[in-house]
Amino acid sequence: MPAIDRPPAALLMLPGLEALVLSVDARGRLESVVDLVAPVPFATATEVPSTVEVLVTGWGCPVLGAECLVTLPRLRLVAHAAGTIRSLVTESLWDRGIVVTSAASANAVPVAEFTFAAIIMITKDVFAVRDRHRDARGRTAVVDQARMGSRGRRIGLVGASTIGRLVIERLRSLDVEVVVADPYLTDREALELGVELVDMDELLATSDLVSLHAPLLASTRHMVGTDQLAAMRDGAWLLNTARGGLVDTDALTAELVSGRLNAFVDTPDPEPVPSESPLYDLPNVVLTPHIAGSMGSEVARMGDLAVTEVERFVAGQPPLHPVTRDAMDRIA
Repeated sequence: MPAIDRPPAALLMLPGLEALVLSVDARGRLESVVDLVAPVPFATATEVPSTVEVLVTGWGCPVLGAECLVTLPRLRLVAHAAGTIRSLVTESLWDRGIVVTSAASANAVPVAEFTFAAIIMITKDVFAVRDRHRDARGRTAVVDQARMGSRGRRIGLVGASTIGRLVIERLRSLDVEVVVADPYLTDREALELGVELVDMDELLATSDLVSLHAPLLASTRHMVGTDQLAAMRDGAWLLNTARGGLVDTDALTAELVSGRLNAFVDTPDPEPVPSESPLYDLPNVVLTPHIAGSMGSEVARMGDLAVTEVERFVAGQPPLHPVTRDAMDRIA
Protein backbone atom coordinates (compact mmCIF):
# COMPACT_ATOMS: atom_id res chain seq x y z
CA MET A 1 0.00 0.00 0.00
CA PRO A 2 1.61 3.31 -1.05
CA ALA A 3 2.15 6.15 1.39
CA ILE A 4 -0.42 8.96 1.42
CA ASP A 5 0.43 12.67 1.57
CA ARG A 6 -1.46 14.20 4.53
CA PRO A 7 -5.04 13.16 3.76
CA PRO A 8 -7.96 15.30 5.02
CA ALA A 9 -9.28 13.85 8.28
CA ALA A 10 -12.03 14.50 10.80
CA LEU A 11 -13.10 13.44 14.27
CA LEU A 12 -16.58 11.89 14.51
CA MET A 13 -17.63 11.29 18.11
CA LEU A 14 -19.47 12.94 20.99
CA PRO A 15 -18.45 16.61 21.10
CA GLY A 16 -16.13 17.17 24.06
CA LEU A 17 -14.94 13.57 24.08
CA GLU A 18 -11.81 14.42 22.08
CA ALA A 19 -10.13 15.88 25.16
CA LEU A 20 -10.27 12.44 26.82
CA VAL A 21 -9.55 10.39 23.71
CA LEU A 22 -6.61 12.40 22.39
CA SER A 23 -3.82 13.39 24.72
CA VAL A 24 -1.72 16.41 23.77
CA ASP A 25 0.91 14.05 22.41
CA ALA A 26 -1.60 11.96 20.44
CA ARG A 27 -3.22 15.07 19.00
CA GLY A 28 0.18 16.32 17.88
CA ARG A 29 1.00 12.98 16.27
CA LEU A 30 -2.33 12.95 14.45
CA GLU A 31 -1.97 16.50 13.13
CA SER A 32 1.54 15.72 11.90
CA VAL A 33 0.25 13.13 9.41
CA VAL A 34 -3.23 14.38 8.44
CA ASP A 35 -4.97 17.68 7.83
CA LEU A 36 -7.77 17.91 10.38
CA VAL A 37 -10.62 19.75 8.71
CA ALA A 38 -11.89 20.98 12.10
CA PRO A 39 -10.34 21.15 15.56
CA VAL A 40 -13.38 19.59 17.27
CA PRO A 41 -15.49 16.49 16.53
CA PHE A 42 -18.45 16.47 14.21
CA ALA A 43 -21.64 15.17 15.82
CA THR A 44 -23.17 13.73 12.62
CA ALA A 45 -21.66 12.21 9.52
CA THR A 46 -23.54 14.61 7.24
CA GLU A 47 -21.56 17.51 8.75
CA VAL A 48 -18.24 16.00 7.70
CA PRO A 49 -16.81 17.59 4.54
CA SER A 50 -16.93 15.38 1.44
CA THR A 51 -13.15 15.71 1.01
CA VAL A 52 -12.40 13.68 4.15
CA GLU A 53 -10.44 10.46 3.63
CA VAL A 54 -9.82 9.49 7.27
CA LEU A 55 -12.29 9.37 10.16
CA VAL A 56 -11.20 8.95 13.76
CA THR A 57 -14.36 7.80 15.50
CA GLY A 58 -15.38 7.21 19.10
CA TRP A 59 -18.37 6.88 21.41
CA GLY A 60 -21.33 8.65 19.86
CA CYS A 61 -20.30 7.99 16.28
CA PRO A 62 -23.44 7.48 14.16
CA VAL A 63 -24.05 4.43 12.00
CA LEU A 64 -21.92 4.64 8.87
CA GLY A 65 -24.54 3.38 6.46
CA ALA A 66 -25.11 3.85 2.75
CA GLU A 67 -26.80 7.24 3.08
CA CYS A 68 -24.02 8.90 5.03
CA LEU A 69 -21.28 7.23 2.99
CA VAL A 70 -22.70 8.83 -0.14
CA THR A 71 -21.65 12.15 1.40
CA LEU A 72 -18.12 10.79 2.00
CA PRO A 73 -17.03 9.56 -1.44
CA ARG A 74 -13.31 9.74 -0.63
CA LEU A 75 -13.40 7.99 2.74
CA ARG A 76 -10.74 5.27 2.99
CA LEU A 77 -10.09 4.69 6.70
CA VAL A 78 -12.22 4.54 9.84
CA ALA A 79 -9.98 4.36 12.92
CA HIS A 80 -12.28 3.66 15.86
CA ALA A 81 -10.96 4.96 19.18
CA ALA A 82 -13.36 2.94 21.34
CA GLY A 83 -14.27 -0.67 22.11
CA THR A 84 -16.95 -2.40 20.13
CA ILE A 85 -17.31 -1.41 16.48
CA ARG A 86 -20.77 -2.95 16.10
CA SER A 87 -22.72 0.26 16.61
CA LEU A 88 -21.31 1.94 13.51
CA VAL A 89 -20.23 -0.63 10.91
CA THR A 90 -22.53 -1.65 8.06
CA GLU A 91 -22.34 -3.76 4.94
CA SER A 92 -21.85 -0.53 3.00
CA LEU A 93 -18.45 -0.04 4.64
CA TRP A 94 -17.27 -3.46 3.54
CA ASP A 95 -18.76 -3.03 0.07
CA ARG A 96 -16.80 0.18 -0.36
CA GLY A 97 -13.56 -1.50 0.72
CA ILE A 98 -13.01 1.05 3.49
CA VAL A 99 -10.35 0.01 6.00
CA VAL A 100 -11.78 -0.24 9.52
CA THR A 101 -9.66 -0.54 12.64
CA SER A 102 -10.62 -0.92 16.29
CA ALA A 103 -9.05 0.10 19.59
CA ALA A 104 -10.81 -2.79 21.35
CA SER A 105 -7.45 -4.31 22.29
CA ALA A 106 -6.60 -1.11 24.18
CA ASN A 107 -9.99 -1.12 25.89
CA ALA A 108 -9.37 -4.74 26.89
CA VAL A 109 -6.59 -3.76 29.28
CA PRO A 110 -8.69 -2.01 31.96
CA VAL A 111 -11.42 -4.66 31.65
CA ALA A 112 -8.86 -7.38 32.35
CA GLU A 113 -7.41 -5.39 35.25
CA PHE A 114 -10.88 -4.87 36.72
CA THR A 115 -11.75 -8.55 36.29
CA PHE A 116 -8.52 -9.67 37.94
CA ALA A 117 -9.08 -7.27 40.83
CA ALA A 118 -12.66 -8.53 41.22
CA ILE A 119 -11.43 -12.13 41.32
CA ILE A 120 -8.97 -11.23 44.09
CA MET A 121 -11.71 -9.45 46.06
CA ILE A 122 -14.16 -12.31 45.59
CA THR A 123 -11.76 -15.07 46.60
CA LYS A 124 -10.70 -13.04 49.65
CA ASP A 125 -14.41 -12.77 50.56
CA VAL A 126 -13.94 -9.01 50.79
CA PHE A 127 -17.56 -8.05 50.25
CA ALA A 128 -18.96 -10.26 53.03
CA VAL A 129 -16.12 -9.22 55.34
CA ARG A 130 -16.85 -5.56 54.59
CA ASP A 131 -20.46 -6.04 55.70
CA ARG A 132 -19.50 -7.90 58.86
CA HIS A 133 -16.86 -5.32 59.69
CA ARG A 134 -19.39 -2.50 59.26
CA ASP A 135 -21.89 -4.27 61.49
CA ALA A 136 -19.24 -4.93 64.19
CA ARG A 137 -18.63 -1.16 64.61
CA GLY A 138 -15.37 -1.24 66.57
CA ARG A 139 -15.69 -4.82 67.75
CA THR A 140 -13.74 -7.65 66.14
CA ALA A 141 -15.73 -8.91 63.18
CA VAL A 142 -16.25 -12.65 62.82
CA VAL A 143 -14.45 -13.69 59.65
CA ASP A 144 -15.10 -17.04 57.98
CA GLN A 145 -11.55 -17.93 57.00
CA ALA A 146 -12.72 -21.12 55.30
CA ARG A 147 -14.18 -18.92 52.55
CA MET A 148 -11.05 -16.82 52.08
CA GLY A 149 -8.10 -17.10 49.73
CA SER A 150 -7.44 -17.77 46.05
CA ARG A 151 -5.06 -20.70 46.49
CA GLY A 152 -6.45 -23.88 44.96
CA ARG A 153 -9.54 -22.19 43.51
CA ARG A 154 -10.85 -23.26 40.10
CA ILE A 155 -11.53 -20.23 37.90
CA GLY A 156 -13.64 -20.79 34.79
CA LEU A 157 -13.41 -18.33 31.90
CA VAL A 158 -16.10 -18.39 29.23
CA GLY A 159 -14.28 -17.12 26.16
CA ALA A 160 -10.58 -16.84 25.33
CA SER A 161 -11.13 -13.43 23.79
CA THR A 162 -8.57 -10.62 23.90
CA ILE A 163 -9.84 -9.76 27.37
CA GLY A 164 -10.01 -13.42 28.39
CA ARG A 165 -6.36 -13.92 27.43
CA LEU A 166 -5.28 -10.85 29.36
CA VAL A 167 -7.13 -12.21 32.40
CA ILE A 168 -5.38 -15.56 31.94
CA GLU A 169 -2.05 -13.75 31.84
CA ARG A 170 -2.79 -12.02 35.15
CA LEU A 171 -4.12 -15.17 36.79
CA ARG A 172 -0.68 -16.78 36.31
CA SER A 173 0.45 -14.82 39.36
CA LEU A 174 -2.03 -16.77 41.50
CA ASP A 175 -2.01 -20.37 42.64
CA VAL A 176 -5.28 -21.18 40.88
CA GLU A 177 -6.52 -23.65 38.30
CA VAL A 178 -7.87 -21.99 35.15
CA VAL A 179 -10.30 -23.71 32.80
CA VAL A 180 -11.68 -22.19 29.62
CA ALA A 181 -14.71 -22.90 27.46
CA ASP A 182 -14.42 -21.48 23.95
CA PRO A 183 -15.45 -23.17 20.67
CA TYR A 184 -12.69 -21.33 18.79
CA LEU A 185 -9.85 -22.29 21.14
CA THR A 186 -7.74 -25.26 20.08
CA ASP A 187 -6.07 -27.77 22.38
CA ARG A 188 -2.68 -26.45 21.30
CA GLU A 189 -3.63 -22.86 22.08
CA ALA A 190 -4.98 -23.91 25.48
CA LEU A 191 -1.67 -25.66 26.20
CA GLU A 192 0.27 -22.55 25.21
CA LEU A 193 -1.95 -20.41 27.45
CA GLY A 194 -1.47 -22.81 30.35
CA VAL A 195 -5.18 -23.50 30.77
CA GLU A 196 -7.43 -26.55 30.51
CA LEU A 197 -9.93 -26.51 27.66
CA VAL A 198 -13.30 -27.89 28.80
CA ASP A 199 -16.87 -27.74 27.59
CA MET A 200 -19.35 -25.30 29.04
CA ASP A 201 -21.15 -27.90 31.13
CA GLU A 202 -17.97 -29.00 32.88
CA LEU A 203 -16.82 -25.44 33.44
CA LEU A 204 -20.08 -24.44 35.10
CA ALA A 205 -20.31 -27.55 37.25
CA THR A 206 -16.74 -27.47 38.56
CA SER A 207 -15.68 -23.81 38.84
CA ASP A 208 -15.66 -21.80 42.06
CA LEU A 209 -15.92 -18.64 40.00
CA VAL A 210 -17.20 -18.23 36.42
CA SER A 211 -16.10 -15.12 34.52
CA LEU A 212 -17.73 -14.21 31.20
CA HIS A 213 -15.63 -12.98 28.26
CA ALA A 214 -17.72 -13.92 25.22
CA PRO A 215 -19.12 -11.52 22.61
CA LEU A 216 -22.85 -10.83 22.55
CA LEU A 217 -24.19 -12.41 19.36
CA ALA A 218 -27.51 -13.95 18.42
CA SER A 219 -25.96 -17.32 19.26
CA THR A 220 -24.66 -16.25 22.67
CA ARG A 221 -27.64 -14.26 23.99
CA HIS A 222 -28.77 -15.83 27.29
CA MET A 223 -26.07 -18.47 26.97
CA VAL A 224 -26.19 -18.52 30.78
CA GLY A 225 -29.80 -19.26 31.66
CA THR A 226 -31.81 -21.33 34.12
CA ASP A 227 -30.17 -24.66 33.30
CA GLN A 228 -26.63 -23.28 33.25
CA LEU A 229 -27.05 -21.45 36.55
CA ALA A 230 -28.58 -24.56 38.13
CA ALA A 231 -25.47 -26.48 37.10
CA MET A 232 -23.16 -24.17 39.06
CA ARG A 233 -21.81 -25.16 42.47
CA ASP A 234 -23.60 -23.92 45.58
CA GLY A 235 -21.85 -20.72 46.68
CA ALA A 236 -20.14 -20.17 43.33
CA TRP A 237 -19.71 -16.69 41.86
CA LEU A 238 -20.73 -15.43 38.44
CA LEU A 239 -18.66 -12.45 37.29
CA ASN A 240 -19.84 -10.49 34.25
CA THR A 241 -17.68 -7.70 32.81
CA ALA A 242 -18.65 -8.61 29.23
CA ARG A 243 -22.23 -8.02 28.08
CA GLY A 244 -25.42 -8.24 30.12
CA GLY A 245 -27.31 -10.06 27.37
CA LEU A 246 -25.12 -13.12 27.84
CA VAL A 247 -27.12 -13.87 30.98
CA ASP A 248 -30.84 -14.39 31.49
CA THR A 249 -31.37 -11.76 34.17
CA ASP A 250 -34.63 -13.24 35.46
CA ALA A 251 -33.01 -16.64 35.95
CA LEU A 252 -29.98 -15.08 37.63
CA THR A 253 -32.16 -12.97 39.91
CA ALA A 254 -34.06 -16.06 41.06
CA GLU A 255 -30.82 -17.84 41.98
CA LEU A 256 -29.45 -14.79 43.76
CA VAL A 257 -32.64 -14.18 45.74
CA SER A 258 -32.47 -17.80 46.88
CA GLY A 259 -28.96 -17.15 48.17
CA ARG A 260 -27.50 -20.20 46.42
CA LEU A 261 -25.19 -18.26 44.10
CA ASN A 262 -23.26 -15.00 44.25
CA ALA A 263 -22.72 -12.47 41.46
CA PHE A 264 -20.53 -9.53 40.57
CA VAL A 265 -22.24 -7.71 37.68
CA ASP A 266 -20.66 -4.73 35.94
CA THR A 267 -22.68 -5.16 32.74
CA PRO A 268 -26.32 -5.87 33.57
CA ASP A 269 -29.28 -6.41 31.29
CA PRO A 270 -31.17 -4.14 31.18
CA GLU A 271 -28.76 -1.33 31.87
CA PRO A 272 -29.17 0.27 34.30
CA VAL A 273 -30.85 -2.28 36.52
CA PRO A 274 -34.44 -1.12 37.26
CA SER A 275 -34.79 0.63 40.62
CA GLU A 276 -37.19 -2.02 41.93
CA SER A 277 -34.74 -4.88 41.34
CA PRO A 278 -33.77 -6.85 44.46
CA LEU A 279 -30.21 -7.04 43.13
CA TYR A 280 -29.40 -3.65 44.65
CA ASP A 281 -29.94 -4.88 48.18
CA LEU A 282 -28.87 -8.53 48.21
CA PRO A 283 -25.72 -9.19 50.28
CA ASN A 284 -24.51 -11.78 47.77
CA VAL A 285 -24.54 -9.32 44.85
CA VAL A 286 -22.05 -6.65 43.80
CA LEU A 287 -23.35 -4.21 41.19
CA THR A 288 -21.17 -1.64 39.44
CA PRO A 289 -22.38 0.71 36.69
CA HIS A 290 -20.40 -0.54 33.66
CA ILE A 291 -17.05 0.85 34.76
CA ALA A 292 -14.73 -2.05 33.90
CA GLY A 293 -13.95 -0.62 30.47
CA SER A 294 -11.90 2.49 29.76
CA MET A 295 -12.77 5.35 32.08
CA GLY A 296 -11.08 8.68 32.79
CA SER A 297 -7.36 8.56 32.07
CA GLU A 298 -7.71 5.08 30.53
CA VAL A 299 -9.65 6.42 27.52
CA ALA A 300 -6.50 8.01 26.07
CA ARG A 301 -5.00 4.55 25.58
CA MET A 302 -7.60 3.94 22.85
CA GLY A 303 -6.87 7.30 21.26
CA ASP A 304 -3.17 6.44 21.15
CA LEU A 305 -3.92 3.21 19.29
CA ALA A 306 -6.29 4.91 16.84
CA VAL A 307 -3.63 7.50 16.02
CA THR A 308 -1.09 4.71 15.50
CA GLU A 309 -3.47 3.12 13.00
CA VAL A 310 -3.77 6.45 11.15
CA GLU A 311 0.01 6.84 11.10
CA ARG A 312 0.41 3.36 9.63
CA PHE A 313 -2.29 4.01 7.04
CA VAL A 314 -0.65 7.25 5.89
CA ALA A 315 2.73 5.51 5.76
CA GLY A 316 1.32 2.73 3.56
CA GLN A 317 1.61 0.08 6.29
CA PRO A 318 -1.06 -2.54 7.11
CA PRO A 319 -3.28 -1.95 10.15
CA LEU A 320 -2.46 -3.57 13.47
CA HIS A 321 -6.07 -4.30 14.40
CA PRO A 322 -8.25 -4.43 11.29
CA VAL A 323 -11.92 -5.33 11.52
CA THR A 324 -13.28 -7.39 8.65
CA ARG A 325 -16.70 -8.51 7.54
CA ASP A 326 -15.82 -12.15 8.28
CA ALA A 327 -14.84 -11.34 11.87
CA MET A 328 -18.19 -9.83 12.79
CA ASP A 329 -19.68 -13.20 13.79
CA ARG A 330 -17.21 -13.68 16.62
CA ILE A 331 -16.05 -10.30 17.95
CA ALA A 332 -17.66 -8.21 20.67
